[in-house]
Amino acid sequence: MAELQLKSHRFRAEREADWRRLESLLARVEKGGARKLNRDELVEMPVLYRQALSSLSVARAISLDAGLIGYLESLCTRAYFFVYGTRSRPLERLAGFFIHEWPRAVRELWRETVVSALLMATGTVGAFILVTRDPDWFYGFIPAELAQGRDPTATTQALRDTLYHKATAHEAFSTLSAFLFTHNSQIAIFAFALGFALCLPTAALMVFNGCMLGAFLALFASRGLAFQATGWLMIHGVTELFAVTLAGAAGFSIGWAVAFPGERTRVDAAADVGRRGATVMAGVVVMLFVAGLLEGFARQLIQNDIVRLSIAAASVLAWGLYFYLPRRERFA
Repeated sequence: MAELQLKSHRFRAEREADWRRLESLLARVEKGGARKLNRDELVEMPVLYRQALSSLSVARAISLDAGLIGYLESLCTRAYFFVYGTRSRPLERLAGFFIHEWPRAVRELWRETVVSALLMATGTVGAFILVTRDPDWFYGFIPAELAQGRDPTATTQALRDTLYHKATAHEAFSTLSAFLFTHNSQIAIFAFALGFALCLPTAALMVFNGCMLGAFLALFASRGLAFQATGWLMIHGVTELFAVTLAGAAGFSIGWAVAFPGERTRVDAAADVGRRGATVMAGVVVMLFVAGLLEGFARQLIQNDIVRLSIAAASVLAWGLYFYLPRRERFA
């Protein structure tokens, strides 16, 4: 035992100065980043790291005391992340998210996106047909607080005025604020969060969201305002509905992983796809904010139907190219 302690003492005495030097450099880096080191110190860091790694290997081989081994393991781990770890600034991380991570996550969910879009389209067509045949169906799809008087009892002129009402700046901001915390943002969140329940709640939400759209379009179409209403809705609706569709796709991916985990446990399968889904949802928040700006400002400032539809078409093209245009991927 005395011989082992002597061996450990000699081992530490011969190398401890280098370990302390490495530790002091790491402390400076961890407080202020690599810019805290000069050029010579940056060159010195990998050398000190390899020496510490060699000391750890020797300490393990000759069974030195556990405290020393633990200290060296911690020191080498910290140095590893400096020498080999990826270091990026916040702006670089943000650029990486928008340029690579978010579009890649969306492309990987293309099957779920197709399913989500088809369910929403089914709800839209179904509700449109039902409301066209019997206007009373409208009340089954659109809550009164959402309709705000735009229902089958409204006059044609009142509905037309809705499409061409010029909002004040205060009203525009109120519309934006209300939008960010109302039905579509809630549907997007619930569609993702409830996906684990074997996709069923998510599917129901996609159909229901489509039904609301179809009911509104049917109401305006019954008064000869289908073209005008489409421009009024789609100037922001393209971005808004695409965001909800992606949220549904993320929810479907989780539900599918839970239902069919393969060789993984259900928890592991859900965690794997959940990380990708979380990336998609982070982008969905951005899309909903953009849709809120379009609804609160562009829709009311722009009164021309052709311009409204042109912006909607440009939105389709922009989002399609952004997500699905082939690009060189960055690999870590």
